[in-house]
Amino acid sequence: MTEKLLTQTGSQTVGPFFHNSLILGGENILVNEQTVGQPIMIEGVIYDGDGVPVPDALIEIWQPDAQGFFNHPADPHHALADQAFRGFGRSGTVNQGQFYFKTVKPGARLDPAGQQQTPYINVRVFARGMLIHAVTRLYFADEQANQRDPLLNAIDPARRQTLIAQPKAASDLPCYHFDIRLQGEGETVFFYP
Repeated sequence: MTEKLLTQTGSQTVGPFFHNSLILGGENILVNEQTVGQPIMIEGVIYDGDGVPVPDALIEIWQPDAQGFFNHPADPHHALADQAFRGFGRSGTVNQGQFYFKTVKPGARLDPAGQQQTPYINVRVFARGMLIHAVTRLYFADEQANQRDPLLNAIDPARRQTLIAQPKAASDLPCYHFDIRLQGEGETVFFYP
């Protein structure tokens, strides 16, 4: 009897199915005319480990409203949240890895000890070949509270800047630029979910 050797099958990458299944249009607009707070634009580019833009990635954001409340039942102060603000959005990348969101600048939340946290936005990145999404945060360069944020201060100063969105000149709305680098030089700091 001949013995059969089992060989490894070829690797499969995940996706990209995002544009066909998860992006219907408009998910990157989190505000409307009734939303409270300062509307802002966030734009950026996702780069791979070689510094090449990723044209078929998906970025999700989740954030509190302008008062610092999440429009979600898990937030103990959900009743105080701005019901005109979605707080969750998705943007696929287009052209040269570009993404954007129209949202509101988040307010400071209180931590369990009652101290104000630095305003930030939670960010998740999905891209081909990634079996597990990448999680990071977006902070704002013009926030003085960044200097006292315990998470930012725990990160090597040389890498801290990868979490900070920079103001950019814009015509109608304040705009922040935030690039995401998946690997390599200038790799964005990611956290484990």
